[in-house]
Amino acid sequence: MASNGANYQKPHAVCIPAPAQGHITPMLQLAKILHHRGFYITFVNTEYNHRRLLKSRGPNSLDGLPDFKFETIPDGLPPSDADSTQDIIAVCDAISKNFIGPYSALLSKLQNSAPDIPPVSCLVSDTVMTFTHEAAEQFGLPNVLFWTASACGLLGFNQFRPLIEKGYIPLKDMSQVTNGYLETTLDWIPGMRQDIRLRDIPSFIRTTSADDFMLNFLANEVEEISKGTILLLNTFEELEHDSLNAVSGIYPPVYAIGPVSLLLDQIEDEKLQSISSSLWKEDTGVVDWLNTKEPNSVVYVNFGSITVMTANQLTEFAWGLANSKKPFLWIIRPDILGGDSAVLPPEFMTEIEERSMIASWCPQQQVLRHPAIGGFLTHSGWNSTLESISGGVPVICWPFFGEQQTNCRYSCVEWGIGMEIDNDVKRNEVEAQVRELMEGEKGQKMRKKAQEWKIKVEASITGPHGSSYNNLEKLFKEILPSS
Repeated sequence: MASNGANYQKPHAVCIPAPAQGHITPMLQLAKILHHRGFYITFVNTEYNHRRLLKSRGPNSLDGLPDFKFETIPDGLPPSDADSTQDIIAVCDAISKNFIGPYSALLSKLQNSAPDIPPVSCLVSDTVMTFTHEAAEQFGLPNVLFWTASACGLLGFNQFRPLIEKGYIPLKDMSQVTNGYLETTLDWIPGMRQDIRLRDIPSFIRTTSADDFMLNFLANEVEEISKGTILLLNTFEELEHDSLNAVSGIYPPVYAIGPVSLLLDQIEDEKLQSISSSLWKEDTGVVDWLNTKEPNSVVYVNFGSITVMTANQLTEFAWGLANSKKPFLWIIRPDILGGDSAVLPPEFMTEIEERSMIASWCPQQQVLRHPAIGGFLTHSGWNSTLESISGGVPVICWPFFGEQQTNCRYSCVEWGIGMEIDNDVKRNEVEAQVRELMEGEKGQKMRKKAQEWKIKVEASITGPHGSSYNNLEKLFKEILPSS
């Protein structure tokens, strides 16, 4: 009975990520930090992603702790047992239309639950789940919003409406994607680089229709952020100072508390750490393989959880990597070709078998901190960008969609840790850039810069002078006045 009473005295946060791997991971990391600071946690996944987590981690992997529980809501999409990322447009449409009813019903159930579950005291919601504002108002709860991407990316999304008003978009026709129009410089955006180009703005502007669903969905979501109680960003002040200043002028109050993965690392709790967010089964053998390699000798290749490519692009990357003669660890998701199986030529597999490894998924954060990793060929997703900075690893960027284009520009120009590879990938360019990354003069400069950022990011999460550490403390004073 004592533990039940103790639970009942806890503040209770209901955490809901957007239903995609890149959003679930940082939200779960934040939920663990909140739990460590005394919160009872209810973590809400869609039924589809809950099943995938159980499949990848085991049937008891989400049993949680007595005060860290998992709940599910339906997404309203057709039933599927596929082990793949759902269609982004379909998911975002479902968020708009289907989520508020089941989510509100869940909150009502939690507010009238067993006596050992404390009443909900706040919502912690992904910023593309702003339907939760309606529930927050209904139940009289504060709604803390968590932007899981970069601050510069958020500023990019904020330009969708101004770009329409100024006549930059929609595109007149799709030839403008390739004829040089996207090189147009936008030097009027507060908080962004003066040399930012249309091609560096999140990719959903590349449409010929002002009624494009994703363009309008995301423009609306970033406007709705202002209705939240607090806005958290998974970044740190030293990295994105100008962007954060601009964001703070749009959405007060703003707290940069990232990288949450590093803050979580400071918590020694095996049961908490054992709760994983990976939607695919991880091949832990990659670490054993890396242990056999020399320091800074291996290229890590991973295009994230959403990127899809053509069979030709896959082949060009494959032969570019093989021809570089550098050891590499390449993560090839089962659905990277959009449903077709990724089949690499037998002669390629023969060429690389002595020096390289291919796996379907891996513990990326652990990989990027391994001393054998010398460079990272990446899609420039924000989790991957932060993890490469945290590991002091330079990058080759091949952005796919969303704000990955913005992250790529900042990695290459602002932060000095990367170089971009053309979207129309050619094996000769892949080979040349991998060689430059691993042994060239530019690669050495990038590696030095990445190591400098690693020192800065570690300082940001260390008290009492770390910026993210102190912002987290301010957050707890805000949401826990008595603490």
